[in-house]
Amino acid sequence: MHLTLTANAALDRVIFIDEFVPATTMRAPRFIECAGGKGFDASVALRGLQQSTTAIGFVAGYYGNLLVNVLTQYGIDLDPIWLSGETRLANVLVETLRARHSHVMIGALPVSAAGIEILFERFRAHLPHALWVVGAGSLPPGMPISFYHTVVMLAHAAGKPVLIDATGAPLLEALAAMPEVVKLNQDEFVDTFGLTGGELPAIVTAARQVQQERDLPAIVLTCGREGVLVVESNGVVQAQAPVQRAVNAAGAGDAASAAIVWRRGLGDGWAETVRWAAAVSAASVMTEATAEVRLADVEQLLPAVRLIQWA
Repeated sequence: MHLTLTANAALDRVIFIDEFVPATTMRAPRFIECAGGKGFDASVALRGLQQSTTAIGFVAGYYGNLLVNVLTQYGIDLDPIWLSGETRLANVLVETLRARHSHVMIGALPVSAAGIEILFERFRAHLPHALWVVGAGSLPPGMPISFYHTVVMLAHAAGKPVLIDATGAPLLEALAAMPEVVKLNQDEFVDTFGLTGGELPAIVTAARQVQQERDLPAIVLTCGREGVLVVESNGVVQAQAPVQRAVNAAGAGDAASAAIVWRRGLGDGWAETVRWAAAVSAASVMTEATAEVRLADVEQLLPAVRLIQWA
């Protein structure tokens, strides 16, 4: 079982339009409701990969009930922590003519000290059964920036490896606890570590420096069309899948997180892991629901994934 934590969940309402045109009336032929929040989305992808997963996260109100129903339908072992208030609503505008998406976030669900303690109690209870832990996403109001640091420390005390997918101060706090995988997208890495340029060679150089100076086991970067890249002690490997026309690209990075813990849990080396991660991420953009993956799509894409060893 892979255990995921979502501190800042959302219900994704994916609205399909032809193109966003400001100051006009746009008509959406359809919309779907699906899971939001990086940890929950990793669990969605894990189920698509036919893996068992337990998901812990805060939910509340009307949208929280809808979100729980969505997650349960995937067959996720869900352990929701109910709070007063209302779960966030993420309106995901998908422009079918441009193959791009935008998020309009509504609301925030503050958490209390009591709620945080309940989350950690549930986390400790599930840890003995976990192969890997995924802690992912932004933090809601009331959550200390030390949250992911505590998650890693608790997991390591139980002998469990951890992937942290976060940005900014919460991620920087977590680094001292040495998570097995630090995962960000290219832009998040630039922002978190204060880089001035966003070209891939400069990012790789900076990631090497961060990995070595902080003695981190591995940094994984998702880089859009350029694929998935890992920086670890044995070098840098980049995996590129054939570019797919996106139906809904939201959650592609979370699908990559799911692939990483799945393949590392099977004992794959890093080159094979990022090869699968690139295929899974590419496959996820082919579905309408956020982070949803069809294993058949992944298996079809996998042979065409190109591996690049950086000098």
